[in-house]
Amino acid sequence: MSAGLSKSRYTRGVQCPKMLWMECHMPEQFDDSVMNEAILQAGSEVGDLAMGYYGEFKEVPFDPSDWDGMMAHTRELMAAGVPNVCEATFSFDGNLCMVDILRVEEDGVHIVEVKSSTHLKDIYYHDMAYQTWVLTHCRLNVKSVSLMHVNNQYVRQGELDLQRLFVVEDCTDEVFEMLEEVGERIEALKTLMASDCEPFVSIGQHCKSPYECGYRGWCWRHLPRTSVFDLNRVQMRKALDLVDRGIVSLADVAGEGVSLNPRQQVQVDCAVSEVEAVVDRAGVSAFLDTLSFPLYFLDFETMQPAIPPFDGVRPYQQIPTQYSLHVLRDAGAELEHYEFLAEAHGDPRRSVAEHLVSDIPMGVCSLAYNMSFEKGRIREMAEMFPDLAPHLLDIADNMRDLLTPFSKGWYYARAMGGSNSIKAVLPALFPDDPELDYHALEGVHNGSEAMNAFVALAHMGEEEAAITREQLLRYCELDTLAMVKIWQKLVDAIK
Repeated sequence: MSAGLSKSRYTRGVQCPKMLWMECHMPEQFDDSVMNEAILQAGSEVGDLAMGYYGEFKEVPFDPSDWDGMMAHTRELMAAGVPNVCEATFSFDGNLCMVDILRVEEDGVHIVEVKSSTHLKDIYYHDMAYQTWVLTHCRLNVKSVSLMHVNNQYVRQGELDLQRLFVVEDCTDEVFEMLEEVGERIEALKTLMASDCEPFVSIGQHCKSPYECGYRGWCWRHLPRTSVFDLNRVQMRKALDLVDRGIVSLADVAGEGVSLNPRQQVQVDCAVSEVEAVVDRAGVSAFLDTLSFPLYFLDFETMQPAIPPFDGVRPYQQIPTQYSLHVLRDAGAELEHYEFLAEAHGDPRRSVAEHLVSDIPMGVCSLAYNMSFEKGRIREMAEMFPDLAPHLLDIADNMRDLLTPFSKGWYYARAMGGSNSIKAVLPALFPDDPELDYHALEGVHNGSEAMNAFVALAHMGEEEAAITREQLLRYCELDTLAMVKIWQKLVDAIK
């Protein structure tokens, strides 16, 4: 086990010292589901592009087996007068850091930390302070410290404009004020890392912020399967306050007379009475009365690139890439299915829009689960393509939200655990239906995997791409089939 720190280890220690201890002593407890591949890929893309922001640069090749070589290469580039050294590597007393962009001048250096986020976060100050501390102890004159992040208001038109894509914020004063505490924290963290005793740290906001902790399962293992943290839309602070008062389970909540909103009250009553489901027939019936045949069940999949790939796109804008559509002409009709998946090369929005208006007539009732997402994408395409706008806006205006009966508390199943998401509602309503098992799908099991798979299509060979496209289609199809099944469950509930 290394006794040294890196800037990522240091910031993990800032968030929660126990997180760092777990990484050193119990790494097998890490839940890698917290690692979002799309976010990691975005960080890599943004970092690569940002290198050219200040003009001429040289990058120090990454080689984790030869840190000494990376540090020597950094010094060589600086001595050669390279104005911008990327991934500049330094170490002091076993504390390693790699500076994203080091701007080199005769009388000192400027640190530029690059993040793929769209705003400055508190944790970034600690990241930059650690780097500044290391470089200062390496006898470099740090003249300024800045954060470069993505400007989500930038709309691409033609070639990428790096000066508009990125925002650079001067953080020098704030970082310099933090330097004294950095050395003290480094020593404390090194002592902690060297200890064989698991530190005691109460659960709290740091378990999810600023980053989701992969060791949460270990630290939260003492909680019951369903606890106050599972209350519908409960704020972390309120849940923690309840735990501090000894109110942990939903039975505790009922016994202590905790103030709850109507949705939470249904959840607690259901849990305490062990009733499988609670149905407000009047509410469900009123919702179903807003629907009319034929019914069009719609679901989009999108990609969300950090770097806008097409004209008229902002960073992180949701770009529709495919949809699934199940159609029920009337209550006794055979279920129909339509689908579209765009080609991976080029802007997919026009082809998605054209196929959508071809598959959904004007004036019909469509359904989505959490419809604000689908309506938002449709309205964006209407703005983009004026010739299709009347038809697209008609689809959006006639859409209904299948989420409504669940978000309103008109239908609550105990197995939902307080969540209204379709991934919670579906297994709660159909616990033993293999047809609705996302885990049984090949390759693509959730929206994040679908996003990554579509982006990867452009770099695949013909055979691999064909397999991946089929996996994407089957995943999206299951989303709308699930919606049909949920709608039928609601219909049966009021019979």
